Amino acid sequence: AFTEKLFTMKKGEQIGLRGPYGSWFTTENDYKKILLIGGGYGVAPLSFLAQQAKKQDITIDFCNGARTSDQILFKDKLHKLNINLHITTNDGSDGQTGTVLDSTNECLNKNKYDCVYVCGPEVMEKKVAEQCDKLGVPCQVSIERYMKCGFGICGQCCLDDSGARMCKEGPVVWGDYALKQKEFGHYHRTKSGKIEKTNVQH
Repeated sequence: AFTEKLFTMKKGEQIGLRGPYGSWFTTENDYKKILLIGGGYGVAPLSFLAQQAKKQDITIDFCNGARTSDQILFKDKLHKLNINLHITTNDGSDGQTGTVLDSTNECLNKNKYDCVYVCGPEVMEKKVAEQCDKLGVPCQVSIERYMKCGFGICGQCCLDDSGARMCKEGPVVWGDYALKQKEFGHYHRTKSGKIEKTNVQH
């Protein structure tokens, strides 16, 4: 909703910002190699993580996927970091033809990682978390939920199973924890609290 509203605004209009809230992606000092997986707008926070990890001399594989070439975010910025960038587009207009999961599977099958980080459409996140769980690779997932108060009081962003508040205990959680939540990859709640099925096509 924020992104849609943002793109309708005109130069000179004012924006109010709150946050950041909750948890964030983290690395450890002994990490040597990590895999970052971003779908669509999910590339944004991972781009910042890549910059920080680069300062720690961590080797980075970055899978960046979108529907078309004009929807690929931060391509030039990521290239300048001199990391292993894997571009995937659904229509083949840039990089590999397919989804970001295709390049993700190739990376996971060929390499060993200290940790995997994923941000994007939740169905995609769930598939990555399942693959990492199968391979025994630690995985951090960003679960997007509608946040109202941002202080852990209203309960709007709570996950149904655990009651975990995504503005406090999330939005970044470990993959094995995310997989224990029945709503993860299946549904979320709208700003009114109504259950809405997770859209496969983002």
